[in-house]
Amino acid sequence: MTENHLRRPAVEAATGLSRSSLYSMMDREEFPRPIRIGKRAVAWPQSAIEAWLADRPASTGGK
Repeated sequence: MTENHLRRPAVEAATGLSRSSLYSMMDREEFPRPIRIGKRAVAWPQSAIEAWLADRPASTGGK
């Protein structure tokens, strides 16, 4: 089975993070890095984004 890859707009929508937040977190090694899918194109493996979302602490909605 092949792995699906998400481009940046899809990653932003799935995570709720902005472009600058994504790249800032990658610099701090807090977010997975994309892989190159073309000469000028990158994408994130869907499994890496799902794993990152699963590892995040759940929001309690408290104050």
